[in-house]
Amino acid sequence: MENAIGVDLPRRVDPGPLAARITFFAPVGLLFFFFVVAILGVATEREIHPLNFFFLGCSFFAFHLLFAYLVDHVALAPAFAIASLVSVGLSVSYARLFTGWRFALRELGLSQLIYLVLFSFSFFWTGFTGLAITVGAVVTLFVMMQITGRTSWKRIDAGRTACPAPYRCAEPPA
Repeated sequence: MENAIGVDLPRRVDPGPLAARITFFAPVGLLFFFFVVAILGVATEREIHPLNFFFLGCSFFAFHLLFAYLVDHVALAPAFAIASLVSVGLSVSYARLFTGWRFALRELGLSQLIYLVLFSFSFFWTGFTGLAITVGAVVTLFVMMQITGRTSWKRIDAGRTACPAPYRCAEPPA
């Protein structure tokens, strides 16, 4: 009895199922992104309103929408790069208006690169996506614990008011 020998030739990645998998797991990346931005916002004493998070989420999902439609017309790598640049550009240019350039570029932009671009890129590593995301989650936990380890949460909670600046409270009726 002879043993059959075969060669598995490299194949082009089919962009449709890849884009579908990346999009399906997008909320996981968004959750990590929001968690990190919220913690960094508190740690740097920046007020980030829930509506700001809404628009950041929209710019986050702009990647998935643009990527899903671009892969039908452009090669996979350029489609991924264009969608990444557009999404990160939207977020950073928006966040600079309420956090300043430094936070927008360093904390928010870097967080989006990690939790959107690298998270999505991990789907190209067939068989290692889960491990890559798990390692990213553990590293995220470690970094956030180190950043907030000496934070006095009671002091932060005590300093909050019902109408934090720059938002204006309605004047009580006379």
